[in-house]
Amino acid sequence: MLSRPISFALTGLAGAATLIAASAPSPLYPVYQRLWGFSSFTLTVIFAAYVVALLVALLTVGSLSDRIGRRPVASASLVLLTLGMVLFATADSTGALIAARLVQGFAVGAATGTFTAMIIDKAPSARSGSLVSSAVPSLGIAFGAVLAGALVEFAPFPRQLVFWILAVSYLVIAALIWLVPERVRPDSPTARAIWRSLLPSIGLPPATRSIFFALVPSIAATWALGGLYLSLGSSILGTVLGVQSHFTIGLVLGVFFIAGTVGTAISAFLPPRLGTLFGYGTLILGVLITIAALVIAGTPLYIVGSAIAGLGFGATFRLAVGALGEAAPDAERGQVFATMYIVSYIAFSVPALVAGLAVERFGLEPTAVVYGALDVALVVIAIVAGLVRARRQTAGVPDGASASSPQPVSR
Repeated sequence: MLSRPISFALTGLAGAATLIAASAPSPLYPVYQRLWGFSSFTLTVIFAAYVVALLVALLTVGSLSDRIGRRPVASASLVLLTLGMVLFATADSTGALIAARLVQGFAVGAATGTFTAMIIDKAPSARSGSLVSSAVPSLGIAFGAVLAGALVEFAPFPRQLVFWILAVSYLVIAALIWLVPERVRPDSPTARAIWRSLLPSIGLPPATRSIFFALVPSIAATWALGGLYLSLGSSILGTVLGVQSHFTIGLVLGVFFIAGTVGTAISAFLPPRLGTLFGYGTLILGVLITIAALVIAGTPLYIVGSAIAGLGFGATFRLAVGALGEAAPDAERGQVFATMYIVSYIAFSVPALVAGLAVERFGLEPTAVVYGALDVALVVIAIVAGLVRARRQTAGVPDGASASSPQPVSR
């Protein structure tokens, strides 16, 4: 068995690796569109297929690791993700792309909450746990976009190589996960309890409810912005800003998510109030700059705005993960993070799908500008929700104490 520090590093690496798959197809979308001639709306449907499957996984197996252990769920999800990469590598039509995204989405959904819980379980401290678990999505997505863009531009077999590399990597990590010590559970689950845990449901322990609902606007704002970059980001760069290089497109997408990792790290060392101001402030400023860049067709300004918005993405999401990780009971941590990611991926996909429809009618630039403005409005709502929660805490109302808090759906 691996030591706790090595287990922590491995689970962080594995969590980031699963998110590489989410962005790896993004630089290839313009290639697929040219090959098979589908519209921007079809592109967002392909993107949304991933999220639908991911949500199904979160609703069914999202908290399974709380019942049967982290390792079986993590390893099985990585094997399934390998299959998704093989389907991408052999895809020859729009239907094949959708099938690959469905398999990929279910695998990532099964892995996401599990790896987040594993990272928190093995973290040497609460701060390092929230730092790594919240940095994992942006780091993995950034690496996937840059890697795919580089291989498409410079390597042989541009539509296949990245997926074969990822397939092999996931099999190796799936084997290594079995060397991570399993957390101690108070008792062994019955077969009935395991089957009941697979019924579609979501839930939150009482101690996390008020925190969770106060954080929903900030979670939605960050993930809706990430969804725009990964669904229509390549088209925006190519059509509105005139960027033709696949590597450059992957690099610009990577800038946003790399900055997210930097923002995560910065916020971890700031006092809570300053960290909140840093996250929300950079998110709003960055989105406003990208809107201005789209209006004047300024690619350098768009990159600067993406980097600033990325800082806010990472900092804001880290605050959410940290607050929920501290409030969630150990035995229900997988369920809490699965519920968090359900909200995250709804925000990740639904606005992007609506944007795909809007592009068909209004065009790409107006749609992207309005999308950015709505994201700023979400951040403002998040600020108000945070102020209300702070006022409740000042008044001595503990989190989870409100009798009017929505009840979870029971398994």
